[in-house]
Amino acid sequence: MSEDKRPGWLLRKMFGTKEEERPAPVPVQPPDPKPVQRQRPAPAAEPEPAVVPTAPPSDSPASFSEGQPDFATAATDVSHVPPPPGEPATGTPDKNAVPDELEGADLQPVEGAEERPPAGTAGDDPHRGAEAADTTSEAFAPEPAVVPEPAPMPEPEPEVSTQIFMPEPDMAGEEPKRGWWSRLTGGMKRTSTALTERVTGLFTKRKLDADTLEELEDALIQADFGIETAMRISEAVGKGRYEKGISPDAVREILATEVERALTPVAIPFHIDSTKKPFVILMIGVNGAGKTTTIGKLALKLKAEGHSLMLAAGDTFRAAAIEQLKVWGQRTQTPVIARAQGSDAAGLAFDAYEAAKAQGTDVLLIDTAGRLQNKAGLMAELEKILRVIRKIDAQAPHAVILVLDATVGQNALSQVELFSKAANVTGLVMTKLDGTARGGILVALAAKFGLPVHFIGVGEGVEDLEPFAARDFARAIAGLDAG
Repeated sequence: MSEDKRPGWLLRKMFGTKEEERPAPVPVQPPDPKPVQRQRPAPAAEPEPAVVPTAPPSDSPASFSEGQPDFATAATDVSHVPPPPGEPATGTPDKNAVPDELEGADLQPVEGAEERPPAGTAGDDPHRGAEAADTTSEAFAPEPAVVPEPAPMPEPEPEVSTQIFMPEPDMAGEEPKRGWWSRLTGGMKRTSTALTERVTGLFTKRKLDADTLEELEDALIQADFGIETAMRISEAVGKGRYEKGISPDAVREILATEVERALTPVAIPFHIDSTKKPFVILMIGVNGAGKTTTIGKLALKLKAEGHSLMLAAGDTFRAAAIEQLKVWGQRTQTPVIARAQGSDAAGLAFDAYEAAKAQGTDVLLIDTAGRLQNKAGLMAELEKILRVIRKIDAQAPHAVILVLDATVGQNALSQVELFSKAANVTGLVMTKLDGTARGGILVALAAKFGLPVHFIGVGEGVEDLEPFAARDFARAIAGLDAG
């Protein structure tokens, strides 16, 4: 710095103040500069390698001034002072600058010299550079296209000829079908067991007296024999046997005898009058009594007797009943007259009668919708069906069969009474005797109404519907053998 530019030069010139002598600065030996080689710029198409910050070389000025400070030159060394804002740092070398001695020279790459990457990059360290190169290649290398392997050609299937597979014969042989008596006693087992246990408990090692007879009467009433039948059986058991002992087997014999006596007048086989063509059978009953199933079983029996049949699906309120009757028609090879659900049942009955008469059919079985006996509107519809049929044939229907469910107990008495008034019931079919312990209701019905009992059912099979026989029923309900 010149003398005129040093601070206080004006005062020194005016007043002649003597400037204090200052020690001369000690010159600092800068490190030997290394030859700088001009780097080729990377091609524009290829991405620049990732820059990994590394520690500066040990011989760089930063390491010399920062790692080993020299306190003797600290006053004159101002390289560590940060520049004012907006000005470039004084000691920062320009990466693209060319030294003064090489300015204007024609620089050419030295043959055989290894080109070094810029300082501060991964290229300074050969090991790190290799890792960076691997990483870059992995990041930017496209995944190889997966070529699907060709699917194997399917082998041609061998030609298969049409074959009929027949079931293998049962080596054990068919199970022999049970006879009617076996099925009857099996179906009546619940009722007979309940009665047998009560009778055995009452008359084992006990003299016959009024209390014993009263308990026997109560047991018979609970089995739905009815009050009149129960009193008559109690009187028969006690006649001439007061204060005497009687065995349970003797009581059951008396029970069977009295039941047979009550049922014999109503055990009338069902008969088809061949002079009336078609012979019209109207099946009626409450919901769930088993009318449609009974029609199918009865059709099989009449078909086996040689009668030609036609079925009419008059239960138009229940779609399942129409389909169920069609199934029975297929099993019995019998034509079925049907309409859509909700159609007029009386009109269907009229059409069925006309079709059966035109074809010369022997028997026409007409199904009807289930209805409660205490619903006046539903019973009026049943009366309408009867009126329409009688317009064609004054004597038709020739048989009105009421299907009763044995499990309803005393309610069966009300059903017989009201249906008889509306449709002039001509006969009864008692079903589901195998599902109750109160099978004595048939005895009560016979005693009160005297209507013929044509069939009884003790199961779901076709063979489980059989003509009613008073003696077989009486001995089965008493728990005795056929005798």
